[in-house]
Amino acid sequence: MKIGIIGCGGMGITHILALKALAQQMDLELVAFAERKQAHQKRVLKIWPQAKVYEQGKDLLESENLDAVHICVPSYMHTEYAIMAMKKNMAVLIEKPACLTESDCEKLLETEKQTGVSVMVGQVVRYMDEYKYLKEVYDTNKYGQLQSLTMNRISGVPIWGFDDWFYDTDKSGSVIMDLHIHDIDFMRYMLGEPKEIKAFGSKIRDGLINRIVSIGQYDNLTVAVEGLWDSIPELPFEASFRASFEEATLVFKSTETPSLTVYKKGKDKFHPKFIKDDIGNAKEAGINISELGPYYAEIKDFYECLTKGQKIKVAPLIEGIKSVKLALKEYQQCR
Repeated sequence: MKIGIIGCGGMGITHILALKALAQQMDLELVAFAERKQAHQKRVLKIWPQAKVYEQGKDLLESENLDAVHICVPSYMHTEYAIMAMKKNMAVLIEKPACLTESDCEKLLETEKQTGVSVMVGQVVRYMDEYKYLKEVYDTNKYGQLQSLTMNRISGVPIWGFDDWFYDTDKSGSVIMDLHIHDIDFMRYMLGEPKEIKAFGSKIRDGLINRIVSIGQYDNLTVAVEGLWDSIPELPFEASFRASFEEATLVFKSTETPSLTVYKKGKDKFHPKFIKDDIGNAKEAGINISELGPYYAEIKDFYECLTKGQKIKVAPLIEGIKSVKLALKEYQQCR
């Protein structure tokens, strides 16, 4: 399978490392990539020496005949490249958020319908072991009814973005689209669409929303979700959740080892064990990702669906679009 990647910054390198590990068991190859920065080009060529280099994503899409393309550029560029790739009959793995506006949501869905190609959105939390465990406990009613759920995703304000694009709301969608969307997407994935959502936000530099606290209301459940770009860039990234069931409470903190603890009523606490693929880590990417495994699982699922001729099930385009639309609703409330 011939693959291309557009954008080889931190997220692009994460995809490239996962692809290299996956190539040990699947017939796939990174044949071309697009990246303007020479330092990033050199990093990619150390991993995939035979790959052809382009500076512009458009040139790659116009010149190459690929089976699939990964779109890992800043969020505001997603729609243009995804539509070009679909029209070239290339399967697309597009990083989250799928897009930033209502009109782009419709453009992407319409192009997918017209071309019939497979499109997946990189909502990687759906592939993380701790969140998968939480969803399994909820789906099977293992510990009774879910009584409360709180999710947090916090980091220092990102300083690694190309031309400071994170600080431009029109380009990043603020903390809501870049960070918080992971948790509201998982909330939707596990619980379905909330009956109501209320969001409150605060701002920093140039009016950029850097904190959001939202409340999702379900029939018998209230979900609290916080996303924060702290004004101190050095603050380490942490994702966490606390899920209280009738018979047990699950507590996850990404900065702790082990990261997930189950406090069961009348029993000793325990830590679920997960089988980890020995594929290295993602620290080489230079961003707030320490574990390559979920990205490996996500990308493996994408290519297994393609090779088997199956529809994308876990994170299809429509799911990514629904999460974008919910995030846009929150953004309007925060404004």
